[in-house]
Amino acid sequence: MRLIFMGTSPFARIVLDYLLDHFDIVALFTQPSKPFGRTQKLKHSATKEFLQRTHPHIPIFEPIKLDTSTIETIAALKPDAIVVVAYGKILPQTLLNIAPCLNLHGSILPQFRGASPIQEMILKDVPEFGVSVIAMNAQMDAGDILGTARMPKERYLSAPELSALLAPLGAQLLSDILKQPFNPIAQDHAQASYCAKILKQDGLVAFHNAKEVFLKALAYDPWPGVFLASGLKLFGVELLDEQSVHELGSLLGFDQESVLVGCARGILKIAHLQAPGKQKICAKSYVSGKRLKLGSVLT
Repeated sequence: MRLIFMGTSPFARIVLDYLLDHFDIVALFTQPSKPFGRTQKLKHSATKEFLQRTHPHIPIFEPIKLDTSTIETIAALKPDAIVVVAYGKILPQTLLNIAPCLNLHGSILPQFRGASPIQEMILKDVPEFGVSVIAMNAQMDAGDILGTARMPKERYLSAPELSALLAPLGAQLLSDILKQPFNPIAQDHAQASYCAKILKQDGLVAFHNAKEVFLKALAYDPWPGVFLASGLKLFGVELLDEQSVHELGSLLGFDQESVLVGCARGILKIAHLQAPGKQKICAKSYVSGKRLKLGSVLT
């Protein structure tokens, strides 16, 4: 089976790696390389970097827009199916008409349609995680479901940890679906929920609810992270208690190099802190340098 793979992220790279062993991948379409860091050196997508290293004979396309020329290029490749995994662009109907387009989505649809389903599963503290494969249509994540795969939540996971578990689960699901006749099932649109693209300001937290801060720290790892209104960044956030009542941000104690911080509801342990423009240091050293004592407020 001839497949075109459209994907950009590290999650997509894991799926691409698996499918290469089972199908004929005739081309990769990915987001264009972008200048990165102080040197503005071009940074390639995870899928491009991987494919150049492991399968340099497979052509790679990085269209800025899915315009007529790009659609003609895709049609000329004569794919049996097009697989879309965290590509980063909405596909026009002219592309969807070329061949069956299958999208691997990082949630159990119709829950969490949109740009950040893995983070949303963490934020909503769902009892199980999962992925879905849909037959794409013109509406966002609303196509018929071709299959789902689930796993119970056995512990709290950060976004990178959860992605690393869901990607091979989704790759296996995609492979199984592609090897047999499709059995589409319409989504229950009345049950749909949505999640938006993550913005930097989503990482802003205050010490109101310890569990909410903890879940944000997991979901927004590595970007945008979590930070206070002062710009102070929090790292290595652990949830110690969900119910006790404290003054917001009050220092309750130390655990080796970490600090214990009280919330209006609950207690957090924080391993490292980073002030704006400064290096990340262990939390105990930070509060000592600020001459903060037990009962002082971290801001």
